[in-house]
Order: sequence, then structure tokens, then C-alpha cells
Amino acid sequence: MDHLAALLDGPRARGAFLLRSILDPPWSIRIQDEAPLTLVAMVRGSAWIVPSRGELVSLAPGDVAIVRGPDPYTVADQPETEPQIVIHPGQHCTTLDGESLYQAMDLGVRTWGNSPDGATVMITGTYLMEGEISRRLLDALPPLLVQPGEPLIPLLGAEVVRDEPGQEAVLDRLLDLLLISTLRSWFAEHEAPGWYRASGDPIVGRAMRMLHNNPAHPWTVASLAAEVGVSRASLARRFTELVGEPPMAFLTDWRLALAADLLREPDATVGSVARKVGYGSPFALSAAFKRVRGISPQEHRAGAAT
Repeated sequence: MDHLAALLDGPRARGAFLLRSILDPPWSIRIQDEAPLTLVAMVRGSAWIVPSRGELVSLAPGDVAIVRGPDPYTVADQPETEPQIVIHPGQHCTTLDGESLYQAMDLGVRTWGNSPDGATVMITGTYLMEGEISRRLLDALPPLLVQPGEPLIPLLGAEVVRDEPGQEAVLDRLLDLLLISTLRSWFAEHEAPGWYRASGDPIVGRAMRMLHNNPAHPWTVASLAAEVGVSRASLARRFTELVGEPPMAFLTDWRLALAADLLREPDATVGSVARKVGYGSPFALSAAFKRVRGISPQEHRAGAAT
């Protein structure tokens, strides 16, 4: 498993919000849902994204925009159009005065808008919880990026309006696939983070995959180096140069990211999570969690439940 795939395996979309919007101008939607990550895929027509900070961008058919939260932003037919609709946390939709628009703008299965034949059609996919997306991945992205020519948009457009058994799982995986495809294209054209570039290295990339695939193993730099066929010093030096941190620091970050998401599961205990991610006891996991994240696993679980 490469690092980009690993960041979305386990901590990935679960019951993500997906909606097709059909709109005729003038229209403007203020997004203040505080979601950690949102994808906007243009099927037909055009739109503008106006962030709270930074430059606005235009979207054409086939474009995908990735917007990092939690800062609010506006999506509109034109930058100067005043917002008429507000999207709140929990995807609650209202007028500026707080009047619900859920029924007034309902156009069918996962479809919403002001006209069934509107000039603009776009699909919005929202990761609702920060734990669904690795912090390492979020930190590698700008607040707003646009990537053109995404071939998955027609498939997502066809599936989002289907009402079939298991459709929620299908849409979650399609959203993950769209995100990975868009990021892969983006990183190919822009300055990619060290961990992404390192995944293609024959030595470091293999070492990263071993850490990802078996985080519970009692790894040391020496044992990892033996597995990839180089000296301990050579692996430590090359790994740090390419990834930006030593192998064991990278492993700790990965273990704690997995632990943070596993702790959200209702039946998980600190002890069971500790065993799954390579800590010998609940105390060891708690100590590492608090040292790196500043809170205990129990505090993290309580915060995720609110």
C-alpha cells in the first residue's frame, strides 16, 4: 500500500455527504459547515468559489475543486452575486434569515436546487469528520485547489442519484476515488510533499509500505533496514532526507493517526486499539498519544462523540 492510499484506508469517507445541485442564475451559496474537506465537481455550466482568504477561482465542466475547512467560503454563479443560501454544520440549509430550505429546493434523490433544468449542475462531496482524512494529507494541501479534466465525474453523476441497496457505501468509495485521482493529478503538476515523492523510491517507498501494512509489528530501524536490504545508517539517512523525518517518527505518527480513528469506534477500548497499532499496553498508547497530540485517548474519544 502506498502512502496516499494508506491515508485513505481506514480513515476514509463513511456516510459522507453527497449532493447534486441543479441551479439557474443568479445563485450564491455561503458554505459555513466547518467540514475538514469538500470536493466540488462541475458536471455542467460554470461556477466561482470565493474563499474567505486568498484568490477566487472559476470552475468549468470537468473541473474538481478541493476546499479545506473549516473556514467558510461561497460558491456562486458570479463572484459579485450576494449569498441567498447558507449551509450550516450538519449540512442544514437555510435562507439568510434562518428559514429552512430543505423541502423547498428538494429535486429528488440526493438532488437539490432552484430549477430541475438549471444551467449549472455540480456534485458536492463532503468529508464530515476530520478523522476521515489524515492530518498529514490535509497539511499537504493548499486551502483551495482546482484540477481540470477529471474523468470520474460522469460516473459519480450517474451514481449519486441512484437509490439502490448499499448505495451509501458505493458513493463513499467513489468519493475517495475521486479525491485520490484528483490529488494524484495535482501532485504530478505541483510541488508534492516529501512523503509523496518518497513513495516512489525503491528503498524508502518499500520501507513506508511495510510500516503502513503492519503498524503493530515491533519495528526498529535495524529490523526495517534488514527487510529492505540496506544498512541501518543508510536507511535512516535516506528516509529522513526524502520524507523529512526519521523512520520511527514517521511510524509513531502513523500509529497515532490510526489509533485516533479506531478510538471513534463504539466498541473500541484503549487496550484493543493499543494492540492493533503496536503499543504493548494501554498506558504506552496513552503516554504517546498525550505527548504528541496533547490530550489523552479518552479525551479524544469524548471530543469525537460530541
